[in-house]
Order: sequence, then structure tokens, then C-alpha cells
Amino acid sequence: MKKVILGVTGGIAAYKAAELARIFIRGGSDVQVVMTRAAAEFVAPLTFQTLTNRPVCIEMYAERSEAKIRHIDLVEDADLLVIAPATANTIAKMAVGLADNLLTTLYLAATCPVVVVPSMNVNMFSHSAVRENLEKLRVHGCHVLDPDSGELACGVYGRGRMPEPSDIYLFCRAALQRKDYKGVKALVTAGPTREPFDPVRYLSNPSTGLMGYALARALSERGAEVTLVSGPTHLNVPAGVKLISITTADEMYKSVTELYPETDLVVKTAAVSDFRPLKSSGEKIKKNEAALTLELAPNPDILLELGQKKKNQVLVGFAAETGNAVEKARGKLSDKNLDLIVVNDLNEQGAGFAVKTNRVSVIDREGTVEQLPLMDKDELAHQILDRIVKKLQV
Repeated sequence: MKKVILGVTGGIAAYKAAELARIFIRGGSDVQVVMTRAAAEFVAPLTFQTLTNRPVCIEMYAERSEAKIRHIDLVEDADLLVIAPATANTIAKMAVGLADNLLTTLYLAATCPVVVVPSMNVNMFSHSAVRENLEKLRVHGCHVLDPDSGELACGVYGRGRMPEPSDIYLFCRAALQRKDYKGVKALVTAGPTREPFDPVRYLSNPSTGLMGYALARALSERGAEVTLVSGPTHLNVPAGVKLISITTADEMYKSVTELYPETDLVVKTAAVSDFRPLKSSGEKIKKNEAALTLELAPNPDILLELGQKKKNQVLVGFAAETGNAVEKARGKLSDKNLDLIVVNDLNEQGAGFAVKTNRVSVIDREGTVEQLPLMDKDELAHQILDRIVKKLQV
């Protein structure tokens, strides 16, 4: 999203649009804010001008030095028009093609994707006229993000609250993604597993699930039907993704093997514990007791078994190594019958667990090794999917 037109209409939620503008800018977008006159009563245009370093556009016929038609000039090279908040009044105008201000005129002139984020009183949102108008916008090709439920400015609790800016940003990003995974049933594993040896202690690893959740989000954005089998994390479930929460390796094994026959693609990013305690105490082990010897038993190798049972599925593994990472990953690729393996060296700065970036190498069955530069895990997820899609029959 290089150029984003952010339309702000006259509702109390207009203050949230300032944070939305900041999120777009942090994501690398140039943001041009267009406000209705009513919106300027809620938030001063200077606020948006300061955030975007661009003058805010309000009037259709404002004086300009360039000899260009304003509503065409503003939107002709835009990647996205997002209207947040969108009031019932503006939604009605858009639904019938009424262009009586700059923002509604821009909407009619836009050839880019349009995202509409309604925000209003719960009774207004539930009114049949508003629902019909929103359906008209969907028919016209708009992407409509329904409001959240919560306490509204009028003191009533119900649906009508503008979603959080971060959620709007993710919805916009999904709206722009190509749907090259449409019809694909994808299974992603993420996070750590925990193997308890008493009620309060367990064996685990530092995985936070960031890479797996980024891949699940990217797959959903690109049209896949995604199931995410995840160990314990603090992360929010990506929109449109079905979550199955597990704790132990055995629980992950059962969930994954049950889902596997009906799955087209498996992306196995979870950091599964290789071992579990042979015995687990039902009571907390006291530290003043005799010296503890912990006997371990191996956990099932989920990826190995999936490779052995593979029919038409595409199977992608992840490997976190320390030293000779590519060569070690090659061995796993062959031994586990994978179509692709993604490997990172934990000794490299900015790669591995509990960081928002990663640097990986991608190896395919033909032995081709592609080293990708350090990048954000959300961006990396799409880079990996660009390579996986070539293996799929979609």
C-alpha cells in the first residue's frame, strides 16, 4: 500500500483515525487524509496534517495552483481508499451514488479497492436502511468491516463501535492481497509445547509463535481455509483462522494427524519439545527433597510421520539450527519427505525466537537454496508463501 486515501467522516470515532493513519505510515504508506466538514468538528485537521505531513483535503473547490481536477487527481494513483469511521449518512450517499462532497466524489472516481468501516449507534447500525445500504456497497465491490460490540459513546452497549486501528489495518491488507490460495485447506502449527513434570513445572523452549501466526495470517489473507494448531502463546488469533489450542507434543500429534488426511498444505513451524518426562508428579516437587533425577522419553516425530503418510499434500518444515544450518536442513528435507524446508541459524542476529524479524534460507526438493535477507516476519511469511504456491495445484 504505497498511497492510501484515508476518509474520515463525522462521528465520535474519528479520533481513532489518527492512530490508523500512524499505523499506515509505519507500514510504509503515504497517507492522504480527506475529511468531511462534520469530521472536522470532532478532530482538528491540523492533527492529521501533523501526522501525515500533508495538507488535509476537505473542500471540493479549494484553490489549487495545479490545473487538475481535484477529485480525479487525489485518487487516480491510489492503492486504497479506506473510510473510517463511515457514518450512516456517508454510507447512504455512497450506496446511491450521491457525490455532494469531496469524499463521496472521490469514492465514485476511485478505481482502487475501497474499505468501509461503519461506526454508529447500535440502533442505527441495526436499522434495515443502513443494512441495505451496506449490502449495496458490498455488491458494488466495497470491502466492509463490520463494527465491534462494546460500550458506545452514547452510553449504550452493543454493535456499532469502530474496530481498533490495528484490526482495520490488517483487514485492509487482507483486502489487497491476491487470492492465490483460494480453495486450499491449510494446516499451520505454531508456538512451543510444554511437557510437565509436576503441576507447576515443565520442559519447553523460547518459541513465541510469531512466525507461525504470521504464516497463518498470510494464508488467510490470500484466501486459504486455515487451521492453526498452537501451543501456548500470548498472540491474538488471526482473523478468519480456526484455532486449536494444545499444550503438549502428544496433544499436537493427535490434532495434526487427525486433520492431515483432509489437508492440502501443512506448514510445520511449531517448536515441538523432542523429549517429555517419563513420569510426571501429581504433586509439586519440593526443592528441599532429595536430589531429583529426571528421566526423559522421546516425543513422537510429527513431521516424520506426516512425510511417511503423505499422498497429495504439500509438506513444509521449519528448522532452527546452530551452525551448518543449510546442510542440517537438507538432511531433514530428505529424511522427512518434505517439499520445502525453511531454516534459520539461531546464531545470526535478528533471527530465531522471540524477535519480530527473521533471516532464513529456503530449500526445495531439487536442492535449490535461496537465502532471503533479514526482514519482518509478516513480510517473510508472504515471501515464503510465494515459493510454496508453486508447489500447489491451485
